[in-house]
Amino acid sequence: MIEYAALAVLGRVDPEISHGLALRALHTPLAPLPGPVRSPHLDVDLAGLRLPNPVGLAAGLDKNASAVGPLMRAGFGFLEVGTATPRPQSGNPRPRLFRLRRDRAVINRLGFNNDGVEAIVGRLAARPNGIPVGINIGANRDSEDRAADYAHAMRAARKCVDFATINVSSPNTENLRDLQGEQALPALLEGAMAESGDLPVFLKIAPDLSDEQIGAIARTAMENGVAAIVATNTTVSRDGLTDRRSDEQGGLSGRPLFARSTRVLARLFHETGGEMPLVGVGGVASAADAYAKIKAGAIAVQLYTAMTYFGISLASRIARGVDEMLAHDGFASVAEARGIHAADWLRQ
Repeated sequence: MIEYAALAVLGRVDPEISHGLALRALHTPLAPLPGPVRSPHLDVDLAGLRLPNPVGLAAGLDKNASAVGPLMRAGFGFLEVGTATPRPQSGNPRPRLFRLRRDRAVINRLGFNNDGVEAIVGRLAARPNGIPVGINIGANRDSEDRAADYAHAMRAARKCVDFATINVSSPNTENLRDLQGEQALPALLEGAMAESGDLPVFLKIAPDLSDEQIGAIARTAMENGVAAIVATNTTVSRDGLTDRRSDEQGGLSGRPLFARSTRVLARLFHETGGEMPLVGVGGVASAADAYAKIKAGAIAVQLYTAMTYFGISLASRIARGVDEMLAHDGFASVAEARGIHAADWLRQ
């Protein structure tokens, strides 16, 4: 009841102010923090990382690692903070964050606003023991050598996190998505991987890609030792939206992204022959959504936007729901259910 009341109040506040208030509220005794949801059905191996459950926090909620401790107790199986860039940057001008209530979605054009990788890594180094925590890294918008930015951020973060995600898919930094191309991506990965040491490196891609582009990225990722692919970031598509805010520029996340991102996920599962660990992101708002991502090819999922509407306790509710669904269908683990409906998504 306290959470629902808080959501009602925060929903009347400017979205970016509301975001900051919500992060601060996690440090209070009123925050619902039950600890990681655990079950034999939910135990997952994600690129060598042992997760108590497959429900993760997507990058973007805790950009500056200011609430890692509480979030580690919010029911998630793993967390991803950031995006962190080598130098601090303020991002794009406000307003830059918009709720689309009718569509259960959000549009953001934040532009990698963050305190810089050194400050963020310092906070991560002081976090308590618990679930795996990773960092999402990006390039400064005014950088003259973006590949060098990723290498810099990787070098700074590698000893303080459990994994790092290379973000080349945000639509809010000019020309960033060009780094997903067949010419740019191998060189970028080579430089970043050279600085990663033994750290598992993930790659986060866009949902607005052709089948040919997805296949090329999958091949490049496998050839360059990427440990997992995160599918997907926000979309620039506005198909099917009804909210008056739908014409705002930026990346769209939430319910309208679910089908688009899940088709990319299934395509990646097909292109990699199920060999590449995949993290499904985009429109996850229920246990059924998370389970659908798993059956499309994901070994784990992430969420963020849905918590704008349903609260932080959504993570534990989804994890428990997936546990029940796996048991109901006779699966002993997430791995057993993974990809069983991938072919169905490819026919859509």
